[in-house]
Amino acid sequence: MPLQPPSPSPRRDFLRQLAGTVTMAGMVGPGLYAARAASGPPLATTRSGRIAGLVERGIHVFRGVPYGGDTARRRFQRAVREAAWTGTRDATRFGASAPQRGDADGQSVSEDCLFLNVYTPALRDGGKRPVLFYIHGGGYNNGSGSHPLYDGVNLCRRGDVVVITVNHRLNAFGYLYLGESGDERLRDAGNVGQLDLIDALRWVREHAHEFGGDAGNVTVFGQSGGGAKIATLMAMPEADGLFHRAMTMSGQQVTAAGPRAAAQRTALFLAELGLGPRDTAALLAMPMARLLEATRVRDPSRVENTSLYFGPVLDTHNLPRHPFYPDAPAQSARIPMVIGNTRDETRAFLGNDEANFALTWDQLPQKLREQQYVDLSPEVVIAEYRRLYPDYTPSEVFFAATTAGRSWRGAIIEAEERAKQGAPAWVYQLDWRSPAEGGRLRAFHTLDIPLVFDNVAAKGSKTGDDARARAMAARMSEVLIALARHGDPNHAELPEWAPYTLPQRQTMVLDDTSGMQDDPRGGERRLYERVPFLQRGTA
Repeated sequence: MPLQPPSPSPRRDFLRQLAGTVTMAGMVGPGLYAARAASGPPLATTRSGRIAGLVERGIHVFRGVPYGGDTARRRFQRAVREAAWTGTRDATRFGASAPQRGDADGQSVSEDCLFLNVYTPALRDGGKRPVLFYIHGGGYNNGSGSHPLYDGVNLCRRGDVVVITVNHRLNAFGYLYLGESGDERLRDAGNVGQLDLIDALRWVREHAHEFGGDAGNVTVFGQSGGGAKIATLMAMPEADGLFHRAMTMSGQQVTAAGPRAAAQRTALFLAELGLGPRDTAALLAMPMARLLEATRVRDPSRVENTSLYFGPVLDTHNLPRHPFYPDAPAQSARIPMVIGNTRDETRAFLGNDEANFALTWDQLPQKLREQQYVDLSPEVVIAEYRRLYPDYTPSEVFFAATTAGRSWRGAIIEAEERAKQGAPAWVYQLDWRSPAEGGRLRAFHTLDIPLVFDNVAAKGSKTGDDARARAMAARMSEVLIALARHGDPNHAELPEWAPYTLPQRQTMVLDDTSGMQDDPRGGERRLYERVPFLQRGTA
C-alpha cells in the first residue's frame, strides 16, 4: 500500500511508517554506493570551471571549492568572484582556513580562504535534495569547515541530502569596523565575514542543481559562533531568501555591536599597530601575521579579561537592526527554526580547571564574579540555586549558574521573540551526558556536533561509539533531516514535539529517553530575568 500524506491526527503513525520505509531503502544502499565508488572520480561543473572530487563510502565529495577571490587583494572589503580556471581543478583537499591564531583544524591559514566543501549522493540527477549548509563555530575568531566532526558523508547517507561546509573571514579580517576611517572602499568593514557567508549561499543557489540539490530548500545550521552567525543573517536584508530553514545549536546573537563600541575597539587595535583611524593605506599593506598579533589586545569592556571582541556591527546598511532586539526580525518570520542548547555548556571550557570540580561554598562567590558575565550578585545567585536545587554541590552550582548566566539566556530570548511573532520555532535542551572524563563533563558545549552530523566515531568526538551514542546520533541527525525535508523537526523516534509558545515554553529534552517539558529550568530563567541581557562583547 503506498504511503499517504499525514493529517494532523495520525501524523505519528505516518512518521513511523515512513521510518520503516527509509530503513528498507537503506538495506539496498551499500551496493549502490559501492557501484558509484567503482565508476571513477566524480566531476562537476561550476561557474568558474570543472572540478574533480572523490568518492567516500559512495558519496561524492568535493573539497576546497572556491566561491570567492583571494581576499588579500580585498582586505576589509566585499570579496569578488573567484577567478576562472582552465582544465579540471583538483577538489580532493581542503582549502586554506581563514587567518586566525592557534589551530585552524589542521589546515594552513591564508587570506585566500573563501572555500566550501560539498558532499552529495548524486550529481545532476534532478533529485531536488534538501541542502544542509553548515556554518562552523569558534565564535567570530577561529574555526573552519574542515574539522573531522563536520564531515558530511554520514548525513548524506542517512538522509539523502546535500551537505555543504564553508570557510569565511574571521576576527579582524572579517569584523574590524572601519566606518570612521573616511575610506569609502571600507564601508562594509565590520561585516565582511557575514557577507562572505551570503556570497557562499548565493553560490549554493547557483549550483544546487549540479550537485543534486534543491536551491529552493536550503537549511542553514551551525553551532556556537555558527548559530550566532545564522541569527545575524536572519536580520541582514541581503540574506533574505537565500535559506529556508534554520537550526542553531548553542549559538545565539541577540544584539550586535553598535558603531560606537565597535569604533572604540578599532581604536585599540589600530593603536597596537601604531596607526591612526585614517591610516588605511598602511593597514591594508600590513603583514597578515602582524594583524593577527594585534588581536591579542585586551578588551576592557569584557569582564573575562580577554582579547578584543570582533563580531557583526550595526552599520545601518548591511546590518540595519539588531538580530533579535527589540524583537525577532520580520524578514525571517516565515523560516522554520530549531533553537537548541546543551544542559551543561560551560563544562566544556571551565571544566579544564580541576579546581572547579572541588569548589567550597566560601570560594564560590568569587568564582561567580569572575565567570558569570552578568551583573547579578553572586550571593543572590547562590541562595536561589540552593533553594532550587538543595542537593547541588558548590561546583554544580558554579557550572549551572555560569551556563545560565552566559549563553542560555540568549537562546531563551530568541525563542520568546519568535513565539511573540507567531513564527515557527522548536526548542531543545540536550541533557544526554558524554562518557568522556568519567562523565563529569555531562552535556557540555559542542557535544551536539557529532550527534547532529552522525559522526560519533570521528576524530574529536567525545560521545563514545557504542549503541547508546549511535542511538542518540540517530535521534539528533534525524531532527535536522526532518527540519530540512519537511520544515518540522518531528520524526518517528521522538515523542510529538510541539512548537515553542508562551507562556508554556515547550521544550524537547533530548536524552536516552527524550520527552517534552514546559519551561525546564524555569526557576533559573526567572532568576536571570532580574537583570537586562546584553550580548557579551557588543557594548
